[in-house]
Amino acid sequence: MRANKAGMVVLEIVLILLALLFLYPLFLAIFNSFKSFQEVMTDVIALPKHWTFDNYSYVWKYINYPRLFLNNTVITVLGLAGIILVSSIAAYKLSRTKSRASAIVYFICIMPMLIPFQSIMLTVLKTARFLHLSDSTWGLGLLYWGFGAPLAVFIYHGFVKGIPKEIDESAMIDGASGFRLFFTVIFPLLKSVTTTIVIIDVMWIWNDFLLPLLMVNGSPTTKTLTLAAYTFVGQYTSDWQYAMTAMVMAVLPSIIVFIFLQKYIVKGVVAGAVKG
Repeated sequence: MRANKAGMVVLEIVLILLALLFLYPLFLAIFNSFKSFQEVMTDVIALPKHWTFDNYSYVWKYINYPRLFLNNTVITVLGLAGIILVSSIAAYKLSRTKSRASAIVYFICIMPMLIPFQSIMLTVLKTARFLHLSDSTWGLGLLYWGFGAPLAVFIYHGFVKGIPKEIDESAMIDGASGFRLFFTVIFPLLKSVTTTIVIIDVMWIWNDFLLPLLMVNGSPTTKTLTLAAYTFVGQYTSDWQYAMTAMVMAVLPSIIVFIFLQKYIVKGVVAGAVKG
């Protein structure tokens, strides 16, 4: 018993140290957001000598934070709605259809997870311009449907396989159509795994940098919060105190969402793994 307790203590210490190691960049950004430019240049690691909120008030006005927050919200909500709707329906149908064609289509749906975005980003950019999706928040939100669907289909597919088919048969006997069966019977059973997908995609879409840089960077009215932080870093001069402040203001909403809902990530993923 003593050996087991000692092992648990050592494990907890190691996990705490690893957590601090991963959180250190965030703490560093927060500390430097309260410094002046001189303090940041003098010692970026030290705690602020004079804590000031002037950086936050300046960045709030300079980047028009409420407008960019609205842009992020529109993009994230639109992207999430499409990912959840399309992926849940596709995963349910593929899971319930037992055929070689269904297996092939499922493989095609999840295969994009293996393709690095950097290898196709120029093609995506040209296609988006051809379809008039660039330089608009709604166009960027639509693009996230395709990039977020593969992982969502994979997670939903494993979860749906654990739902008994007798539920479908009972609903169909009662006269439910295909869409009514899915939205009134099946989709409510996907609550836990849907919450997991929402959290994962909120963290991804809200804090994404590369895709917004390609799609909406040219228009000041459609920029995102992460792109606004990048505007303080230039070729000849960089306002690091403002860049750190803007980054903290950009990621803070997604961190708050994660803190309140992070328990559902493990719950949903484990449920999908066991049921699948």
